Amino acid sequence: MSTALDVQSLSVTIGQARIVRDVSWSVEHGQTLGIVGESGSGKSLSVLSAAGLGPGTARISGSVVLTGSDGDQHDLLTMSGNALRRIRGRRIGFIFQDPATSLNPMLTVERQLTEGPEVHLSMTPKQARGRALELLELVGIPDPARRLKSYPHELGGGMRQRVMIAVALACDPEVIIADEATTALDVTIQAQIIEAIRDLQERLGTATVWISHDLAVVGGIADEVVVMYGGEVLERAETVDLFQHTKHPYTRGLFESRPHLGRRTDQLLSIPGAPPDPRAIPPGCVFWDRCSVRGDERCRGEHPELVDLGDGHWVRSFYLPEDA
Repeated sequence: MSTALDVQSLSVTIGQARIVRDVSWSVEHGQTLGIVGESGSGKSLSVLSAAGLGPGTARISGSVVLTGSDGDQHDLLTMSGNALRRIRGRRIGFIFQDPATSLNPMLTVERQLTEGPEVHLSMTPKQARGRALELLELVGIPDPARRLKSYPHELGGGMRQRVMIAVALACDPEVIIADEATTALDVTIQAQIIEAIRDLQERLGTATVWISHDLAVVGGIADEVVVMYGGEVLERAETVDLFQHTKHPYTRGLFESRPHLGRRTDQLLSIPGAPPDPRAIPPGCVFWDRCSVRGDERCRGEHPELVDLGDGHWVRSFYLPEDA
């Protein structure tokens, strides 16, 4: 497989605060990359900024290269606004957390599905409507001809999210960015949506970047996982390796904070403290004041580099489990 989206040394600065610092990852065609972390870790900001959807006041540096299945490449950070708009929707599709706010309440499902193919693929209205029917069938919506005439408020949460997926797939993008795409859904609908996206990905060869705070969801769908905290990548590895050989104290804390079937407890475990203020990032390890290992003054005053331990398992820490 070949790389679909390659992000290298991405940094995002707003005002005097560097919110995202030196983030690197890549995802291949037909593969899923999971990006996890607490709220405020920088996961959504980094991915959306890479796709040109960051705050208008942000200063973004680094390299973000989109490679098509035919081998053509585009560095998204060097493109003009008009060129980026032609890429988004056509080459990159987006599935956001709340379809109730992402879908236009004034437009029918049909119009929201046909706009992209008409604009980006130069389809006629008749062709675009046929495409819309195919998409609704593809994402498992029954009676698609009737649903085309519906407005978003006439659909349930799971149905709206399926429409969002259909909109994201409307122009056959090479990359889908799913930002907390199932967070607002109950677990049954969540499982159906995840299965629908996975099935579509296998059939279409689309690369997916899945942003979530839920390790259980990411563990079930991702081929590789990036763990972010304080605007940095703290650990990155293939999913099985990360789950079986967790290295960073923060990643271990996330795993220990999950509820477990069969384990009764009066209170869920949590990582003490709160994520750092991006305007006052400490000079040493960004996780130092919440770390269970904490180490010595080196951790407090010296910033650890992201190091490859072998087999693509990257960790940003001076103290690994065998050292603790």
